[in-house]
Amino acid sequence: MVGGRTIRMLHMVRPIPVFVLLLFLGVFALPAQVPSEKLDYETMAKIREEGLTHSQVMDHISWLSDVYGPRLTGGPAILQASDWVLKKFGEWGLANAHRETWPFGKGWSLVRFSAHMIEPQVQPLIGFPGSWTPGTNGTITADIVRIDINSDADFEKYRGKLAGKIVLTQPERPVSMLEGLLVHRMSEKDFAEAATTPPPRGRGRASDTSTDDPAAPGRGRGAAQAFAAKVNQFLKAEGVVAVFNRGSDSITASVGSDLSAEQQRTDGGTIFPTGNGSRGADAGGGLPTVTLAVEHYNRMVRVLAKGIPVKVELNIQTRFYDEATPNGFNTIAEIPGSDPKLKDEVVMLGAHFDSVSAATGATDNAAGSGAMMEAMRILKAIGAKPRRTIRVALWGGEEEGLLGSKAYVREHFGDPATMVLKPEHARLAAYFNSDNGTGRIRGIWLQGDPSVRPVFEQWMKPLADLGVAAVGPRSVTSTDHVSFDAVGLPGFQFMVDRLEYNSRTHHSNMDFYDRVQRDDMVQQATVIAIFAYNAAMRDEMLPRKALPTPPLQ
Repeated sequence: MVGGRTIRMLHMVRPIPVFVLLLFLGVFALPAQVPSEKLDYETMAKIREEGLTHSQVMDHISWLSDVYGPRLTGGPAILQASDWVLKKFGEWGLANAHRETWPFGKGWSLVRFSAHMIEPQVQPLIGFPGSWTPGTNGTITADIVRIDINSDADFEKYRGKLAGKIVLTQPERPVSMLEGLLVHRMSEKDFAEAATTPPPRGRGRASDTSTDDPAAPGRGRGAAQAFAAKVNQFLKAEGVVAVFNRGSDSITASVGSDLSAEQQRTDGGTIFPTGNGSRGADAGGGLPTVTLAVEHYNRMVRVLAKGIPVKVELNIQTRFYDEATPNGFNTIAEIPGSDPKLKDEVVMLGAHFDSVSAATGATDNAAGSGAMMEAMRILKAIGAKPRRTIRVALWGGEEEGLLGSKAYVREHFGDPATMVLKPEHARLAAYFNSDNGTGRIRGIWLQGDPSVRPVFEQWMKPLADLGVAAVGPRSVTSTDHVSFDAVGLPGFQFMVDRLEYNSRTHHSNMDFYDRVQRDDMVQQATVIAIFAYNAAMRDEMLPRKALPTPPLQ
């Protein structure tokens, strides 16, 4: 059976672009001035054998998603999942397994939810409450009203007319066929674009396209949020009992920013809940908010447009958890280094452990967490003796703004606001992150540091048969390696096939284990283990780019 699995893995690998084969065969020699990497091919072969033929990655993902998901930071499920992970780390013989805490705010969980349209006809509604939304204090029955507030002048149209109503806040969204848009694997064109697109200025952060008009379509994010808060305050003051939305129209850039083309999100019962409430002292003070399937939302809009009343029966029960002790935490463990001179230097692997509340967080990001766990298991299983310490960190609070990794970086390495650095800053050899779903690794983003390109290119040559080929210069954003990059540490995000991540599973109600692709995850964990081992065995740490300057105070 073991041999059979190996054969299937080899047949499973996608066709390799011609330029990758040429690179693997040595046709394109590295420049003479580039130092040759001393790769431990014997250990790499052991990693591949263990990783490709004895993988446990899908079991890790099933436990995290099926048993413990959703893992919302501050709630009970993520703590239960962390307890399970720490137990596994102990069984594998990892050292220093522990949690590190940081302040987060109130936790939240969903207890019950149901919604039915009861007039003009009966229909169960597909939907999901926004995180940290309050409950409805039992089952309520209310009329539906469509509102259209885009400027200050619009408030008067609805004053005194909304008490006891559930409001629809968006217009009907046309639904189109998505043929050819659901699943994306990297093509030769994608490889070429990844390799040639230069990094953006300003360390890769998107600019704020602000305008003077807070209601304008192109207003900046801050102004839009302020106006939305003003609308919500008005609705609550007017006695609205709940808010329905249908989610965003499209995704214009994926997490990690390695796909730039606009891609419409799927529908057909897949929803992307929005409307998160406060987790501060005022938690639970907003309006109950539900994102509905676009088809169900659209039906109500069209019926109302015909002058026919729509009535809904709604029940939302939620629970808040006070922060008696810090609700935020990261889950940490390591394989100690074996070299007397290098053992205090560290190679870190990481992925965010938390998820949103709408599903079980399988592709976002039990997949990345499971891959990092499996990489550590592989290294322990083969008896690897890395010269540097290899440390894994599973982050909390990523979904609320990279909170866990930011807290860890401030505690151990330095403050990006002041660029006052700590001694551990000089001892981090590299940080590798995975947070783009269930696809196989196709390469790595350089985060704007060309000096590390020849190192990664040499590491990838023995992995060409697994489809690992691309080295992209861009500084990608929106996940935990950014916290390390912000203080000048070599933090990198793996480049993976997105599959259905953008169109179907990212922050949706369909992010379940069934969407995770076993063969791709087996490859992902194996490649991560090899990268970690290579970084831990080098004579020198990975090269670094210049330290960033602190922002203006």
